[in-house]
Amino acid sequence: MGGKVCLNIEEFHKQNGELAAELPFCEDLSILATPLSVAGHTIPNRLACQAMEGCDGTADGCPDELTRRRYRRLAEGGAGLIWFEATAVMEEGRANPRQLYINEVTLDAFKRQVAEIKEAGLQKNGYEPLVVMQATHSGRYSKPQGTPAPLIAYNNPLFEGDNPISADRIVTDDYLDRVGEALVEGSRLAEAAGFDGVDVKCCHRYLNSELLSAYERAGRYGGSLENRTRLLRESVQGAIQVCSSDFIVTSRLNVYDGFAYPYGFGVAKEGGTDFDPTEPAWLIQQLHDYGVRLLNITMGNPYFNPHVNRPYVRGGYEPDEHPLLGVKRMLDGTAALKSRVPDMTLLCSALSYLGVAAPHVVAGYIQNGGFDLGGFGRTILAYPDFARDILTKGEMDKNSCCVCCSKCTEIMRKPGGTPGCVVRDRQVYAPIYEQFCKGE
Repeated sequence: MGGKVCLNIEEFHKQNGELAAELPFCEDLSILATPLSVAGHTIPNRLACQAMEGCDGTADGCPDELTRRRYRRLAEGGAGLIWFEATAVMEEGRANPRQLYINEVTLDAFKRQVAEIKEAGLQKNGYEPLVVMQATHSGRYSKPQGTPAPLIAYNNPLFEGDNPISADRIVTDDYLDRVGEALVEGSRLAEAAGFDGVDVKCCHRYLNSELLSAYERAGRYGGSLENRTRLLRESVQGAIQVCSSDFIVTSRLNVYDGFAYPYGFGVAKEGGTDFDPTEPAWLIQQLHDYGVRLLNITMGNPYFNPHVNRPYVRGGYEPDEHPLLGVKRMLDGTAALKSRVPDMTLLCSALSYLGVAAPHVVAGYIQNGGFDLGGFGRTILAYPDFARDILTKGEMDKNSCCVCCSKCTEIMRKPGGTPGCVVRDRQVYAPIYEQFCKGE
């Protein structure tokens, strides 16, 4: 069911009315400029850059030229929070040969990268953005040498069909213990590099996220809710223990997979694929009890049902729902969790389809207590200055907005591709698109 990115406010109101989506819309954007205190830190405003992997690091995992360019532009763009992209903590858990990888050897390169981000933000905007590093193990989607080398929590026929992954690729409990240790060590290194916080990544069906739906797995990491959330909970607790008290420990958390039980988290065991916040709310409360004060909420699987986590105009298939309804699921789902655990600061996702209406919708949800920060993903590749324009001009430029064409994703899915915005950043990324996606 097709849609049209809202490049004017009238288009948003038209879609919102026709679909009876009832997304809030606030004319006054001043709340987006208000600082937010989280775990002893002050986020300068309510606008955040989501973790968008560039697949453009060096072979040993250091930030490279395109990486540094991307973060310099984001820092200058004015967002109060930059959620730094997926950074591997184990070699075999890298999603591609150029994924960033933090370890003792690459630590100094990360120190330089964080310092550059802070300096760029301060010089351009008069404040430093908070920067949170996403620590990851790619699990099912591991491809450290450029060819699939999956490490899975369990076999999933939804993804594997008639060609199941060999049982010897199902990770043992002992291996998961080591993953937990690596996530904790990665958190320590993130603090040493100068990041303000670490995200123990648990989203989009990478290893930690896949365990959330390991209902039929035996052992300490499967079956019960306590077991399925063990890797995340114990890694977070470990990170809190080894890092200083003013270092933010958080997670980008998949609260809904979009698959029926027993293959999806955030759904009722009685059947169906509607979002059920019961288990996610329990997990969020547990994390809050440990001392976590900020979470980044997301849904879906970008490899299998990408319309759930990044509603698009054009993509690999035609979804059976209008993109605006996908946005509504994400934002209302985040608000439902905020109502259950009101003391947790929540960052939302899935805003790019809203185009110029995005800041007005975010302001409406924040005013209504639905969440606390607006997280922009694909938008930041197309329009790194989005936050400064919202804060200083009171609007986004329609000619800079992401058009949700999925070309950045096309590049990312090609071996060796380094994704960026082909439409708005043509000089750099149109030749890359031609090379990797058109064979030219």
